[in-house]
Amino acid sequence: MQSSAALSQSLQRLSSGSQITSPADDPAGLAVSMQLTSEMGRVTAASNNVSDATSFSQTQDGYLQQVNTAFSRMSELAVEALDVTKTTSDRALYQQEYSALGSYINNVSTQSFNGVSLFDGATLNVTTDPGGDTYDMVGVNLSNTSYTTATADNITSVSGAQQAVKDSEKAIDQLASDRANIGANEESLSFYSNQLSALKNNLSAANSQIADVDVATESTTFAKDNILVQTGTAMLAQANSMPQSVLKLLS
Repeated sequence: MQSSAALSQSLQRLSSGSQITSPADDPAGLAVSMQLTSEMGRVTAASNNVSDATSFSQTQDGYLQQVNTAFSRMSELAVEALDVTKTTSDRALYQQEYSALGSYINNVSTQSFNGVSLFDGATLNVTTDPGGDTYDMVGVNLSNTSYTTATADNITSVSGAQQAVKDSEKAIDQLASDRANIGANEESLSFYSNQLSALKNNLSAANSQIADVDVATESTTFAKDNILVQTGTAMLAQANSMPQSVLKLLS
């Protein structure tokens, strides 16, 4: 009976992959395993948050690369409008392109990522560990006056073009600063992501030591218990046959 119970328990462990098939097997180990499993779940959630924040930052930078191209072209147009050989009609044509690029930049400032504004300047608090600690991800504000002043300039006159050159330079300087902040955000988030990955691996290893069955050892135990059960069954059958043999001798 004892061998049968041990065989059944060994079979349960091998089939489930867990060496704790009931709380009675290891009460303390079960409690620790539950805590580790819960923490791993929180680590996974934090890792997802960091991953989403990284995607958010990458999306921001993707837009700002195009904004940089637009401002660079706007500054070129402003300088071209300063050409003394250009007529007022020529400058009006430059202004059309300049305005179109400015409208594009203004439109980018309204873009969002999963409903969260990309460029309203808000600092986002990204959860970076299972305890709920956060990293303050600096925002980008495309409604900054450095940007809006440049997009509103008019280069149909020489004086307007001169002002546009100065304003576009200021906008590009601000853009460089904002992209540097985004780069810092992405770098920091990468560190947090690696940290969470290492933590999850270590927690999983610790939990495995407690909860996961050692297949090699348990297979040996299963084979031993199986032999004991078969031997016991054979011996019981033999014992049951003895009275019948005696009766045949007496008859």
